[in-house]
Amino acid sequence: MAAPVLIIGAGPAGLAVARALSERGLDYAHVERHTGVGGVWDIDAPGTPMYESAHFISSRTVSGFSGFPMPDDYPDYPSHRQILGYLRAFADHHGLTGRIRFGTEVTSLAPEASRWRVGFADGTTAEHSAVIVCTGAQWTPLAPSIEGFTGEVRHSVTYRSADEFAGRRVLIVGGGNSACDIACDAARTAAHASISMRRGYWFIPKHVFGVPSDIVGGAGSFLPKRLERALLQPLLRLLVGDLTRVGLQKPDHKLFETHPVLNDQLLHHLRHGDVTPRVGVRGADGATVTFTDGTSAPFDLILLATGYQHAVPFAQDLFGDPQHPDDLYLNAFSRRHPGLYAVGFTETNSGAYHLFDKQAHLVAGYLGERAAGTQMAARFAERIRSDRPRLSNGLRFDSSPRHRGYVDADAFVAYLDRTGAEFGWAVGSEAAR
Repeated sequence: MAAPVLIIGAGPAGLAVARALSERGLDYAHVERHTGVGGVWDIDAPGTPMYESAHFISSRTVSGFSGFPMPDDYPDYPSHRQILGYLRAFADHHGLTGRIRFGTEVTSLAPEASRWRVGFADGTTAEHSAVIVCTGAQWTPLAPSIEGFTGEVRHSVTYRSADEFAGRRVLIVGGGNSACDIACDAARTAAHASISMRRGYWFIPKHVFGVPSDIVGGAGSFLPKRLERALLQPLLRLLVGDLTRVGLQKPDHKLFETHPVLNDQLLHHLRHGDVTPRVGVRGADGATVTFTDGTSAPFDLILLATGYQHAVPFAQDLFGDPQHPDDLYLNAFSRRHPGLYAVGFTETNSGAYHLFDKQAHLVAGYLGERAAGTQMAARFAERIRSDRPRLSNGLRFDSSPRHRGYVDADAFVAYLDRTGAEFGWAVGSEAAR
């Protein structure tokens, strides 16, 4: 007989969920389409967006799972290989690895009476009373077309190493952290490197006074967000300087209204002329790309670091909007489909693992009550249907697709903690003990 609960995906979110369920003694099955633990952090996994120079953009001291910190000998910002090692150590330490069925891809998911029928790539099916989708948000690329360009165009999901740029004229399109990382790779090996950003962004140095910036910033997180912003914006201008001096556009929004860029190296390369800043792309004719300010230049390769859809290809109809799963209470509990959950699709302004942890323990707490048929389960089911908290912490987030469903981490954590305390479901690593 199949386990009551199925976890799909063995990346960071899936592992957080597996630990939460196992700590509560809840029976579950766990499947992963690849051959090992790690999700996007396994650079050898087919379809991963990982590249050789990738590092965490939140520091190790605030980025680990509760009760299982990253090793003291890790640097402030671990590499992708160190993160993969950490995830596999976490899974082994908590006895999760041996319970995962690797090489098992889910191809369909459909409600059937009070259960869920799951179809797999090998043609088999299974039924479960609850399904927790933890497939991650960086597998389905958003790739705008560049009409008229006759050179090579591809999305950064295919990028692995700076060697790919050797001797080529490269244009990186995008203003996120990956785009900036990859532009720095191009600065070292390309014949010419440019980065195109449609707008200006706030750049935050990875270290402030020699300390990781998220630790410094965290010291002020008790303040109202607008007051924190009022203090930090002048500090950033002092630390980073006037970005228009290096050819970048002035931010057209206030700090925290979009996802910030944590990168020191791009500013270094811009100041040394290793990377040419460009505004948005207007169009192309052959190898020549024209930008919205009327300038143009020839390129051999355009790499689109333009983000990802939060798609769930095997069950998109259940999750709605492919850019951001809709109607999920606390970004985890489906309002439209009882018994369907998702962890790992939250867009926020902090490290994610502690958020996965808290969501996982809330889901596990509810599943335990639901299995027992308690009044507490009925109360929380009503909460799922009716509660629509504002989790912006007073901020007005940008209207771009990425920021649809975006939450402020401080507000989100506080609400998850309050909800867990109200229902008696602790959200730390020893929640069931």
